[in-house]
Amino acid sequence: MTPGEDILSFLAGRRRRAFNGTMTTEHVIEEPHGAGYTERMNKLRAGVLGANDGIVSVAAVVVGVAGATSSTSAILLAGGAALVGGALSMAQGEYVSVSSQADSHRALVEKERQELIDMPEAELRELAEIYRAKGLSAGTARQVAHELTEHDALAAHLDAELNIDQEDVVSPWGAAVASALSFLVGALLPMLAILLPPEAWRIPVTFVAVLAALAVTGWLGAQLGGTPQRGRAVVRVVVGGALALVATFALGSLFGVAGVVVSGSGAALRRRSRPGSAWRPPRGPRPCRGP
Repeated sequence: MTPGEDILSFLAGRRRRAFNGTMTTEHVIEEPHGAGYTERMNKLRAGVLGANDGIVSVAAVVVGVAGATSSTSAILLAGGAALVGGALSMAQGEYVSVSSQADSHRALVEKERQELIDMPEAELRELAEIYRAKGLSAGTARQVAHELTEHDALAAHLDAELNIDQEDVVSPWGAAVASALSFLVGALLPMLAILLPPEAWRIPVTFVAVLAALAVTGWLGAQLGGTPQRGRAVVRVVVGGALALVATFALGSLFGVAGVVVSGSGAALRRRSRPGSAWRPPRGPRPCRGP
C-alpha cells in the first residue's frame, strides 16, 4: 500500500477506525452502530425527554391542586387533563421539530447533488481543498478527492463539507410516538403517588417519588449525551423539578388559604362564604310585580 492509498483508506473509513499514530488496516474497529443508529438515538432522546416532562409537568399540576384541596376527584381531573394534553403536545412538538430537521437534511442532500451535476470540477477542487486544509499535501489531497469522488461523490462531499450521512434521516412519526408514550409513562408516576397514599402522606410521597424518578431520567439523559459529569446533570434535573413542585404547591396552598376551592360537585371553582362576610352568591332576576 502506497502512502497515498494509506491516507485514502484512513479518510474513507475514519468513522470506523481507531488512530494511534499509524494508519493501517490493523486499527480498524467495528463500532456498535449502523445505518439506523441516528434514528435509534433520536427515539431514545425523545423518550427520556418525554418521560422527564411527563414527571415534572403532571407532578406540578397535581401537587398544586392538592395544595388547594383534598378532593380526590379534583386532583384526578386536573392530573388526567394534564396527562392527556401534555402527551399530545409533546407528540406534536416532536413531530414538527423532527420533520423540520428531516426537511433541512433532504434539502442539503439535494443541493449538494445538484452542485455535483452542475459544476463537478469545482466541487472536486473544493473537496481537495478541504483535505489540504486538514494537513494533507496538495498532491495527496487531490488524489484523495479524486478517488473518493470516483467511489461515491455525493457521500464524500456530504461527509467532508456538511458532516452528514445521506441515510441518516430520522422518522418524525417514530420520534412523536416515542415522546408521547414516554410522557404518559412518566406522568403515571406522580398520578399514582398522589392518589394511592393516605391524604396526610400524599405530598411527601409524591415529592420523594418524583425527585427519585427525575434522578434516574437525569442520569439516562447524561448517559445518552455522553456527559462525563453525570452527577451534575442529575443535580440540575432534580433541583429544577423540586423548584417546580415547591412553586405549584405554594400557589395551590395560597388558593386554599384564600378560600378558593373546588365545590362539592367538582364542577366549578368558587370562593367559600364565611360567617359575617359581605359576599353572597349571585341571585337571579327578581320577578316583576304588578302595580
